[in-house]
Amino acid sequence: MRPCHKTNLGRRWLNQATPKLGQKIREETMSKIAFIGLGNMGGGMAANQAKAGHQVMAFDLSADALKRAEAAGCTPVASVAEAVAGADVVITMLPAGPHVMSVYSEQVLPNAPKSALLLDCSTIDVDTARKVAALATEAGYTFADAPVSGGTAAAEAGTLAFMVGCDEGVFAKVEAALEPMSRITIRAGDHGAGQAAKICNNMLLGISMIGTCEAIALAEKLGLDPERFFEIASKSSGQCWSVSNYYPWPGPVPTAPSNRNYEGGFATAMMLKDLKLAQDAAAKAGASTPLAAQAEALYALFNNLGNGQKDFSAMLQMLRGKQGNF
Repeated sequence: MRPCHKTNLGRRWLNQATPKLGQKIREETMSKIAFIGLGNMGGGMAANQAKAGHQVMAFDLSADALKRAEAAGCTPVASVAEAVAGADVVITMLPAGPHVMSVYSEQVLPNAPKSALLLDCSTIDVDTARKVAALATEAGYTFADAPVSGGTAAAEAGTLAFMVGCDEGVFAKVEAALEPMSRITIRAGDHGAGQAAKICNNMLLGISMIGTCEAIALAEKLGLDPERFFEIASKSSGQCWSVSNYYPWPGPVPTAPSNRNYEGGFATAMMLKDLKLAQDAAAKAGASTPLAAQAEALYALFNNLGNGQKDFSAMLQMLRGKQGNF
């Protein structure tokens, strides 16, 4: 059962029916959260921590991101050191491995209390995740890599899926800290396993989306209405998440970015980043990933044509020969 402070109804009951009890429960359940990185994903995630009743000390290099965080109930601060001072939980959502290594080694570890739980939700390479975990563990901290799946809509709704790499004994604590942002939280294994799961998952997603786009483009050429093809594919052997939940043709899935001119969602540039991580990991591990290599090449082409900020499902339009006309 989720704690009642998560919902507006629960807070209203605590405030109106039993104000003293409500105050006591809020004091016992409220944590001080340091949230570092308030971009497309981090902004919504930090806002959900604030909605859950936590004190969120938010930092980002962008002044606009700090303003949005403040409007969402967070407290903007001027530095990482200020954010992590006295924090119960530190959550980072940063662009790449070098940023994560720098922020933890130079700013978080020297300034956060040893009792703080450190959670990195960035998507980075496995080796860097393990190096940061080793630094944190050596310094006496509890650390987990906890990358996410679900995109900006899930970040705003608090329905992300978290893939966690941590010691088994601390997973319950990690899961509780992620709960305000989470639909499901799964321990993938020890340190680095969360990143491994994220890289493999997004490699599969990138490949399946291209297959979905190719099938729609072919169906259209053969005179089959793409909306009718959705009715068929979503209920037959072609069914996959890219068809049923994220259909790249406008109409059948109202929440899909295809209905918003491919704005929002999961940017092509981010999918390309994840596929590069997958290819680097495959090369180091000696794994054969020929479809992922082709997917990376196609997303690189699409990105270089100026579509980096379009949702990755807009790949459909390039395959239809509609580049620049969507």
